[in-house]
Amino acid sequence: MTGQPTVLQVVEGIDLSGKVCVITGASSGLGRESARALAAAGAQVILAARNADALSEAARWVRAEVPDAQTSTVQLDLTSLAGVRTGAAAIRDIAPAIHVLMNNAGVMFTPFGRTRDGFEIQIGTNHFGHFELTRLLVPQLSAAGNARIVTLSSGGHVMGDVDFDDPNWESREYDKFVAYGASKTANILHAMEADRRLRGLGIRAYAVHPGTVATSLARYMSRSDFSRLRQHADGLLDFVMPEHGAATQVWAAVSPELADQGALYLEDCGVSEAVAPYARDPQRAADWWELSEKLCAGT
Repeated sequence: MTGQPTVLQVVEGIDLSGKVCVITGASSGLGRESARALAAAGAQVILAARNADALSEAARWVRAEVPDAQTSTVQLDLTSLAGVRTGAAAIRDIAPAIHVLMNNAGVMFTPFGRTRDGFEIQIGTNHFGHFELTRLLVPQLSAAGNARIVTLSSGGHVMGDVDFDDPNWESREYDKFVAYGASKTANILHAMEADRRLRGLGIRAYAVHPGTVATSLARYMSRSDFSRLRQHADGLLDFVMPEHGAATQVWAAVSPELADQGALYLEDCGVSEAVAPYARDPQRAADWWELSEKLCAGT
C-alpha cells in the first residue's frame, strides 16, 4: 500500500461540477475524506450519517478544507429500515439526480446485537441498511445517467460467507469475525447483482477494499482479537491513514478507466481478483439479492 495516492491526488484533473454524490458514514474516517475530495472536484456532496452533531462537524470541516464546497447533510440511521426510508426521502428532496452513491458506513467486529428490525448488527448495518437505501435511490441514480454505486467491502470478506439459512445468527453461536466477514461478502454480492440488474439504467456498481485504515472502527477489538485477526488475514493489519485509505473508493466514483465496466472488486486504485469464490458467484449474488429483498420487505 506504500504507493497508494491520497484522495486529493485521485481527483486531480477531474471536474464533477453539476454532479451530486451521496456518502453514508460521512461524519468521520473514509467518508469524511471522500466528501472532501469529491467537493474539491466540484461535486455537490450530501453527507449522511446517524450522529447529527458529528455530521455537522464533518460538513464544517469539509467547508474549511474546501472553501467553495457545496454540501448538504442528512441524518441516516442504517440500523433502522424506517430510518433508512426517512433518510432516503430527505436525500430525494435535495437531489432529483444522484451521480454517485457511496455506501461507505459500516461497523466492524462488534459484540452481538440486533438492529431495530432484528438483523444481526454487522450485516444489518453494513448490508441490509445499504441494500434498502440503494433500492430507494434507484430512480435518482437512473435520472443521472452514468451513475455509480460504490460499496465498501473488505479483504476481511474471507473470514465469513453469508449463511442463507441463518443470516442473522438466530441458531448459531455468535462469532464477530465470521459475522463481519459475512457482512463484507454480502457487500460484494450486492454490488455484483446491482450491476447486473441496473446497468440497463446506466448504473454501474463496484465493491471496494480500502485497505485496513486507522479509524475508530477497531474500537471493539481486544489484544486477543488482533492475534486472531493476524491468524486469519494478516494483510488486514497493514494500516494506512484515511487520506490514503479512501483513495480507492473515490477512484471508483470518478475514474474514467471504469467507464462501461461494473461488478468489479477494487483495491489499490485498480481491479483486484482477490475475491473468495463464494463472493463472486453470479447465482449466489442473485439469490442473495432476492433474500435481501424479502427480509427488508418483511419489516
